[in-house]
Order: sequence, then structure tokens, then C-alpha cells
Amino acid sequence: MTQPAAPSLDLGLVGNGSFGALFDRNARLVWSCLPAFDGDPAFCALLSPKDGHGDWSIELDDFERSEQHYIENTAILRTVLHDRHGASIEITDFAPRWRQHDRFYRPVMLMRRVRLLSGSPRIRVLLRPLADWGARAPDSTWGSNHIRFVLPGFTLRATTDMPIRLLRDGLPFVLDRDLHFILGPDETLTQPLVEFVRDGLHRTTNYWREWVRYLSIPLDFQEAVIRSAITLKLSQYEESGGIIAAMTTSIPEAPDTPRNWDYRYCWMRDSAFVVRALNRLGATRTMEEYIRYIFNLTVSDDGDMQPLYGIAYEHELLEEEMPALAGYRGMGPVRRGNLAYVQRQHDTYGSVVLASTQLFFDRRLEHRGDAATFRKLEPLGELAFKLYDQPDAGLWEFRGKAHVHTYSAVMCWAACDRLARIAGQLELANRVGYWRTRADAMRTRILEASWNAEAGHFGDAFGGDRLDASLLLLADLGFVKPDDPRFVATVEAIGQALRHGDGLFRYVTPDDFGEPETSFTICTFWYIDALATIGRTHEARQLFETLLSRRNHLGLLSEDLSFETGEAWGNFPQTYSHVGLIMAAMRLSRSWQEAA
Repeated sequence: MTQPAAPSLDLGLVGNGSFGALFDRNARLVWSCLPAFDGDPAFCALLSPKDGHGDWSIELDDFERSEQHYIENTAILRTVLHDRHGASIEITDFAPRWRQHDRFYRPVMLMRRVRLLSGSPRIRVLLRPLADWGARAPDSTWGSNHIRFVLPGFTLRATTDMPIRLLRDGLPFVLDRDLHFILGPDETLTQPLVEFVRDGLHRTTNYWREWVRYLSIPLDFQEAVIRSAITLKLSQYEESGGIIAAMTTSIPEAPDTPRNWDYRYCWMRDSAFVVRALNRLGATRTMEEYIRYIFNLTVSDDGDMQPLYGIAYEHELLEEEMPALAGYRGMGPVRRGNLAYVQRQHDTYGSVVLASTQLFFDRRLEHRGDAATFRKLEPLGELAFKLYDQPDAGLWEFRGKAHVHTYSAVMCWAACDRLARIAGQLELANRVGYWRTRADAMRTRILEASWNAEAGHFGDAFGGDRLDASLLLLADLGFVKPDDPRFVATVEAIGQALRHGDGLFRYVTPDDFGEPETSFTICTFWYIDALATIGRTHEARQLFETLLSRRNHLGLLSEDLSFETGEAWGNFPQTYSHVGLIMAAMRLSRSWQEAA
């Protein structure tokens, strides 16, 4: 039978805005939290349950090789398994999503079809979820056409047209006809199984192709941009509008490193990057739903915000270790929760305002920002002005030290600058002057405190001489002009100090956990974008194409890449990384007029 490969991030993402699922090259379901992104990982094989299983496998006897790809312009995964005798099977996996009754149908449900392509393959279907973070097998019951698994707070039902005894006991059999599976809520189907799966595949295919059709994609790098856009779309929890940083927890940033965190939550910063990237592609619904999430958060009267929240607006995300899971390749511990929620990260205020700005300018939107919406954002500007020159943990979330970080200060400036622009759009003259005066004063102070004349570049903190990759964003944020000699010098200094081969460090100074070991993928994209901005376009394009080649076989990226081997590390798929890809691709692409 097919042997499970050692865990890797050669994974494909399937989802529908309610949950996500990761499949390996052989169509083995190895990670899915239920009933939502932040739930109990019923399928947790990726993090090595100590007692085994936590997967859904379709094993092929005498397995030889596999092929895998997404059906073009969709989130539907197709895998073909071949045996050594010339037999082959096709496995199609997807989560249903389509418009129905003036809303989106997106249940917590996986649909799976297994088709005979050639020969007489012998297979075995093993459906083995776990409960309580891999600690135990859930109680189960079965009927003539289904098996039920009683998970914490959610009962999972597998309905199929294969003999239920073969599924229940994991018995091998010769595949001589197509098989269909629906794994989802404990509900009785209202139409025949085969018809439901066939119709679901057709309607889900049409949904994704129609969504992609209306993206404003660049001429070049279309496949990469489309796959990244779909991945970002799948990372928004549409029940609330929150956007997670990644589907996984506890994938380390490098082998055997303590840098190991839970990313299944909504960071204000990461989400703002996602919104800005999709806005540039014309996919503005994500922004509208995210703004709804922001305004539904219960925050203090003065508008103070945490750097992250749960997808259901949770404020407390206490960290705890889950002992039944050994971790990715045994590199534990596995963590649930993230203590970064208690930190002060002042760029949060700018992140929220930036994510909201297009709401006031885009005439395509049905519900555009108005004066009442503007007033909801103003407290964030007040805090930005109050805190821009005060120490914080920074965007890299230092746990053991605080500085007045340049990036945080610039994002606070951006909050006030955009509020002035929004006030102008709304013709609120008195508020334009109020926010413009503050933004201009902040900019003068930040430029004075962050520029290090002796070093010849901006510093990562006020009065500092160190570099970090976030300084590459100063021109993109509009804080300085692209041809400002200070920005050009900073980009060149970062290339010398932080670039290693074809990747970039976030920074190279030791932090709470020692020195970073891997390339932080979005930093390389920031560098590519900055190179193009200052006119080094040929060099930027070469580096971009190299980085594209480091994506996995399905076009997906994790948080980090090994400098030496190009191997993917860190949580997966990482929204940050796919945002960086989209922004750099749009910067580097030729215009559509050049193709005419």
C-alpha cells in the first residue's frame, strides 16, 4: 500500500471560507481544524500524533508515483496515483462553495471523488480523525451508508457509496467503479450522493472560475498571482470577516528552533496586507467583510486595539502546549494560542486605517465609507499620534525588548495621513486640517529620529543604526518618495546586510531566541519591490523568478525558506508570503498595452 511520506510542506490547500484542509502529494488529508480555522485539528497527522493517525488516506497497493495539480483557476485539487502494474486512480478533493439563495453556500464539508482511470487497482480507504488535539480517537457510530465521529462540539459524518464495512475497518478492495464521499455535518443528504457530488463539483468549479475572471491581474506571472489570490481568499473566515495569518500552528521557522507559533488568528497587520493586495486585484469583498470584522470587535472607548484577535472576536488567546502531538517532524512543542495578543504593537492603528481607506474612494462599492465610518476610525488616529514615538514590540513581535521602532512610527503616521485624505474625500475641511497638521509633525519627527547620518541609512528604531527589512516599505507607504536618496541608500544597505544568496533575513541581530536562520519570504518580496522602485528592475525580476521557483509544486508558499536548500519552513500557507508575491508581480509585470 501507499506509504505515508515524511511530513513536508508539499501540501495543497482546499477550503471555502468556513474551514481549510491540507492534503499531501498522495491526497492524504493531514491537517484540518474543525469546525473552523481555530478549532480542534481532527486531522493532525502533519504534527505527528504520538499514538498515530489523524488522517484520511486513500492507499494504493504497489504504489509507484503520483501527480497533482489544481483544476485551473479553482481551489479544487486533483491527484492521480499510479501503481507498478499500470493501474491508476484519480482523487478529486474540494470544499463546496457557490452562490445560492442570494448568499454563499459554504458548509464545513469536504467532497471527495475517487475514479478508476486504468487497470484493476487495489486500494484501502482509511478515515481516522482524532479528538482533543490528537489525544484520543473519537467515539463513532455507523449506519448503512455513513460513519459518525463525535468530536468536541461537532459531530462529523462521512457519507459514501462504498461498502461501509470496508471503510469502517480499513479493508483493502479492488476499485471497479467510482466512489464518492461527503465529510461534513451530521445531516442527512437531501439528494442522491452521486448527484450531490457531481453537482457540487460543477458549481464549485464555476464559482472559482467566475471569481478569478473578475480579478484585475497583471500581464506577467498570471498563474502565480491567481493561485496566491485564491489562497488569500481561502484565508478569510467569512462568518466574521477575520483573516488568519496561516492555516497551521507550530511549524518551526527552521529545524529544531524554538521559533514555533500558532498563526490561526487574525493579526491586524497581516490582514491589512491581505486586504491591500486583493484590493489591487479588484477583489474588494474581502475588504468589506474585514471592515465588518474590525467594527464588530469590542475595543476600549478610546479605540485601543490588540495586535491580534481570534476569528470569533476573542481577546484572550492564551498559549498552551498540546502534549499528544510530537510536532512537525517531531519538532515540538505544539502550541495553541498566541501570547502576542498582550503586546504593544503600535503599527496596528495604521494597519486598520490603511485597510479601510479604499472604502471611502472606490465607487464600485455598494456600501462606501461615510462620515459615520470615518468617526469610527478617528480614535485610532488619536492613539497613533499619542504613541508613535513610544516603545513597542514592533512588527517582529520581540518578546524581551521594546524600542521606538521606525516601522511602527511610520505606520502611525500613515494612520493620520490617510485620515486627512479620507476627510478630504468626505469634504470635512476642519478634519483635513486637524489630521494633516498631526501627520506633518509626525513625519518631521520620524525623519529626524530614524535617519542615521553616520551609518548612511534609516535605522530600525529611533536613534538606531541596525537594519530590518520593514524599512523597505517606506516608499510603498508614501512616507518617502522612491527616488529619495535616503531611501535608495537604505535599500542598498539592506541588500548588503540582510541579503544572503537569493533570500533576505528580517534582521541579523540576536533576538529573544538567538539569531534567525532562514529567509523570511515576504522580506525577499519587499526587497524585490524596492529594487524595482529605485530602478533596478532587471535585478528585481531575476530574483523574483528565482523565488517563484521555490514555491511548492502547487504554487504555495510557507513563511520561511532555507537559504541553503530552499526548503519551506514556518506556518503554511502564509498569507504574508502570497501578499508579497502579488505586490511584486504587479510591480514587475509589463502593462497589458505591451501585449497588444
